[in-house]
This record gives sequence, structure tokens and C-alpha cells, in this order.
Amino acid sequence: MPKLLFLSMLMAMIAVGSIFMTRLNVSAASAESNPLTAKWTGPYGGLPPFDKVKVTDFKPALEEAMAEHLKEIDAIANNPASPTFENTFVPLEKAGSMLGRVGIIFNIWGANMNTPEFSKVDEEMQPRLAAHQDQITQNAALFKRIEAVYNSPDKKKLTAEQQRLVWLYYTNFVHAGALLDPAKKARLSEINQQLAQLFSKFNQNLLADEGGKWVLIDKESDLAGLPQSIRDAAAEAARSKNLAGWMIRNTRSSVDPFLTYSDNRGLREKVWRMFIMRGDNGDANDNKGLIVQILKLRAERAHLFGLATHAHWILQQSMAQTPEATMKLMESVWPAATARVHEEVADMQALADKEKAGIKIEPWDYRYYMEKVRKAKYDLDQNEIKPYLQLDKMREAMFWVAGQLFGYQFKKVEGVPVFDPNMVVYEVTRNGKHVGLWYFDPYARDGKQSGAWMNQYRNQDKLMGETTIVSNNANFLKGKSGEPVLISWDDADTMFHEFGHALHGLSSNVTYPSLSGTAVPTDYVEFPSQLLEHWLSTPEVLQKFAVHYKTGKPIPQALVDKIKKAATFNQGFATTEYLASALVDMKLHLAGDAKIDPSQFEKDTLASLGMPHELVMRHRTPQFGHIFSSDGYSAGYYSYLWADTLTADAFEAFTEAGGPYDKKVADRLYKYVFSVGNTVDPAEAYRRFRGHDPDTKALMRDRGFPVK
Repeated sequence: MPKLLFLSMLMAMIAVGSIFMTRLNVSAASAESNPLTAKWTGPYGGLPPFDKVKVTDFKPALEEAMAEHLKEIDAIANNPASPTFENTFVPLEKAGSMLGRVGIIFNIWGANMNTPEFSKVDEEMQPRLAAHQDQITQNAALFKRIEAVYNSPDKKKLTAEQQRLVWLYYTNFVHAGALLDPAKKARLSEINQQLAQLFSKFNQNLLADEGGKWVLIDKESDLAGLPQSIRDAAAEAARSKNLAGWMIRNTRSSVDPFLTYSDNRGLREKVWRMFIMRGDNGDANDNKGLIVQILKLRAERAHLFGLATHAHWILQQSMAQTPEATMKLMESVWPAATARVHEEVADMQALADKEKAGIKIEPWDYRYYMEKVRKAKYDLDQNEIKPYLQLDKMREAMFWVAGQLFGYQFKKVEGVPVFDPNMVVYEVTRNGKHVGLWYFDPYARDGKQSGAWMNQYRNQDKLMGETTIVSNNANFLKGKSGEPVLISWDDADTMFHEFGHALHGLSSNVTYPSLSGTAVPTDYVEFPSQLLEHWLSTPEVLQKFAVHYKTGKPIPQALVDKIKKAATFNQGFATTEYLASALVDMKLHLAGDAKIDPSQFEKDTLASLGMPHELVMRHRTPQFGHIFSSDGYSAGYYSYLWADTLTADAFEAFTEAGGPYDKKVADRLYKYVFSVGNTVDPAEAYRRFRGHDPDTKALMRDRGFPVK
């Protein structure tokens, strides 16, 4: 796996990847005994050896892989032959294969099985990985060769994909400090190592709060309002801790359903406060001090490059290019979103007053009364929908959509090593030809980060003939043994979203690994995933796969009509809680090196924005892993809105053509978006698909906001 691909994968996951500056001598015996350093063996081009890995394997494996990688880099940098694409970029794409194998499993462990034993290794190795990254990007001889090919007139003789690869290496090296003077390079490396350690600590603290805190309910009367499926999941969660009663985990998949249905207002507030205070309890797991250090170091790093702020440094490698462009988009949507919130709250308050509840709507009431209003306005109860949304059936629905759009088939395979017994693995084929593997890890457990995501275990490339291995990971809660897991509409929507990322990886059809699959700018990578969400609500999916878990009958058309009618319901809440986080992220990183108190900054910024007091940011700063457990989405949480602007316009291409399964539009989508990776500039790729730049008004239409 090439260095650029390895780096992009680590940044997209938990921490920035790289390595120690000192050469390390590792014996042949240790290499033979460590399963992480060996090439992957078995069918499908080799499989990750999850069944053989121990936490104690990681440190020596990373050390050995770093040493090998440095030897490979030295051989390229010190090649006496004049630099060419073939003797510089091709070996760079092949270098670091061992480090790539070890690094991906290391990061999978950090996201999925993070134990105290692992956290110690993670905190030690992340700074060393950061130092390794800098040692490569600051290698003057290597950069000289890259620069020579980049500036060579012979570059025009290369293929378009090869030219794109040369451009990517050159711009990434410059962005990483290749043009800085020696003193600045040294300080940059120190900053990157310090940040890597802080990112690791932030993530460990968040995991500790999510896994170590819960609300235990011991009286059945306190379960009033909760559907049976939620009660069963809470009981199973308590049993997993050897506790009696019902446990609400400190994760979104447990908290949100409780806040939606619990009649006990006091318990709703207790659960809400537990969740929104993750990383903010003044204890050993408090993240506010880490945030101060991270922001300070990021600002200093930006100054090394002569840039005003971290936001300016990050956005150089995005579609948006500048903070001003992102702020313009967010600020154009914010007024309509908050205005809709005030309408939603007015409806809730009126209903509460009608019930003589004697309350003023507070954040812990929002989801609860939102459901009551939905029922009153649209005669739609989410509990009516849930019996039709079985986890396994939704997985089948995703497979069917992938087949209809892109011709994929999925077949379950046995005997593939996994890191949890509940994981399942499928072979993916297209036109009878093997494409890759899809791993599904659906359930919550201790040591697993909350939320849902996609991992890329191996990227497709033609250079070395590798096929794709991807996973989707979630945090669903198990119910009674033998009964299907029922999920909410939002959960099903999230499944389609993350599967969109998986399809983006599986569809890759490129030559060079660093350009493969999802290795695109952050504000473009969310486009394919958010686009796929639109297929969940299509009649074809609902009729085939939204079937009642007891009767097997498809969801009634009358209920489908209600879902469609209520499609833009609660968009004020959904948009505002997200945008608040995105705006705070950008403003934190536009503050430069100003001294920041995270709590006060959050409070003051939201007040200046006119944040409705009835809801909070989707991710408060002390738990904002997107921006503080790596650099990946820092000054980049706006990306979801940026991508959704593309998404809304792109789906209109299908509706204009006659429907969501139009074959010609689907073929263009595959050809120009899903299969090209980063071989084409994203803006140009989108124009080739759509025929024009995105219509920004499509976003407002999609969310049901007024279009000016």
C-alpha cells in the first residue's frame, strides 16, 4: 500500500498515520511470528488475519513495518537515474505495503476493540507514526525527484491518470511542508507528533465516557412510553453488564430512541445530560484542556506555512478551497433552518399546552414532542414504521439497490476471519466477476466508538492487481434472542448512507492505489454516500423489503403515503443541530491563535448565531471526534452540507429522467462518480455526470425550505 493511500486512510479514521525517525532492527524470527507483518493469505487476494492478532503484536509490527518503509523510500530517493514517472512514482505507489497492512488493522482495533491495553499502545505509537510521515514528506532528495517530474515538459506525455497522480504527490508534499526551511520542518514535525498524541487521548477519553457511563432503570413503571423493542434492547444491555433492570447506554443508538418515546420527563433529562456531557465532566476524561492544546498547535502549524488559520491550511485540499466559500453556504441555509425550528417548537408547545403538561419545551423534550406533532400533523407514528424495518431486510434492500443501479451481486461467504463473532462477510461480484468483499459489523459493544462508519481494508488498483475490501460498522442494539432487530427510519437512512461509502470503494476502477475509491476530498467523499440515502424511500424498496417482521406483509401504501407526505418534517431540527456543529467547527479554526475557553466559545458562538435554546449542537466540542480525534474533518464538518448540495442536484437528474432507477443516469453516475476515484478533479467529474455545475437551490427544495 503506498504512502499516500496509507496516510489518507489513517486521517480518515482515528488518527494521522506515520512513524519513528530511528531505524529499527527487527529479527527474522519476530517477523515470522507476528501475523501483522506477513502478507495476507487465503482466497480473494488475501484476507486480514483478524483471528490471529493480539494487542501485543501491534508495537513490534509497526516498528518493523516502519523500518522496511524507510528502506524503500531511501532506495527511491537515492536512485542515481534521472527521475521519471516509472522510477519514482510507480515504486512510491508500491512502497509501504507492510505498513499499510499493519496500519489498517491497528486503526480498526482502535475504532472497534479499544481496550485499556490497546490505548497504551495507541498513545505511544501515534506520535511515532506522525514522525514517520514527516520524515518521508520532508525527505529533500525524494521531493526533488517528485518536483522534477512535476515540472518536466515530458509530463504531458503521461496519461491523464498519471498526470493526476504526479499532481497529487506534489501538492500533498507541499501541503505537508516539503518547501519549508529546515527549522520550520523540525518544528512542524514536533507539532504533528504532539497533535497525534492529543488526538489519541481525546478519543480514549470519549470512549471511556461512552462505555463507562449509563443510566440504569430499575422500575418497570419508568419504562412507560417505550416500545417493546427498546425495552428488550435496554434489558439486554443491562444483562451484558451483569446488572438487573434496563440500561440506557451512553451512545446515540441507545439515547435517541429513549428521548423519543420515554414518558418520564425526569429520566429524559437525566439521559440527555449524560449524553451531551460526554468529555465535559471535569474528571480524568474531560476533553476541554486537550481542545485548547489542539487548537493552539493547529494555529501555530498554519503560521509555519504563512497562512492565517488552520482552516485556510486545511481547505487548500478541498473542493471549497476557502473558508469564505464554506461560510457563505452555511450562512445561506442557517436562517431558513432556525426559522423552521421556531415553527416546530411552536407546534410542540401548543400540543404540550393542550395536554396541560405545564412545561416549556426544553432540549430533552424535543424528540418526544416531535413524535407527538408528527402523529398529530401527518397521522404518522414512527412505531408504525419500525415493525417493517428489520435490520437484515434493510441490508438486503441495500444489496438490491446496488444491483439495480450498478449490477452488483452479494453472496454471503463463510470461513473469513473476523474480529467479532457477529460480523458477516459477503463476496461482491459484477457481471460474474469478483469485485471485492463487504464486511458488516452491526452491533454496539464496549470499546467500540459510537455512530456508524465505513472502513476501507484494502483499495482496488490495477498496478498490483488488488481488489477492494470494505466494511460497514454500526451500533445497533440487540433485542430478544431469536427475534429480528427492528430499526428506526433514521437508522435505515444511516445504513444506506454508509453503504454509499462502501459502494464508492467497491466501484473503484483505477490503476494507482493513491487515486482509488474514496481517496477524494472530504467535501466530495460524502456526496456518493448521501446520494444513496434517496433510494431508501423509493416504492420499489419499501414494497420489496419493508415487510412486517411477524406477518411478512409489505408496508401498506397508506403508510408509505404518510412517510412521503412527512418527508421534510423536522428538517429545522435536523439541519440546525448539524449546522451549529459545522459553524462552531469553522469559527473555532478561524479564530487563529486566539486564546480559547472551549465552553465559553461554544456558548458565545451559539448565542451570536441565534441558536434556538430548545436544541444543542449535534456534536458539542468536548465530544466532537470528527474534528478533535484527528485532522480529518477539522474545519471540514461543513462537508456534509457541501456534499448534500451536490446530492440534491444529482438526484434531480434521476427524477428528470423518469425515476430513481433510470439506467442511463445510473450508468453515468457509475462512470463519472463512483468508479473514477481521484483520477479526475471532483468538480469536473460532477460536471461530466450532470452536464452542468450543481444547482444550489436544489438543496433548499430537497429540505422543504423556501427557495429565493
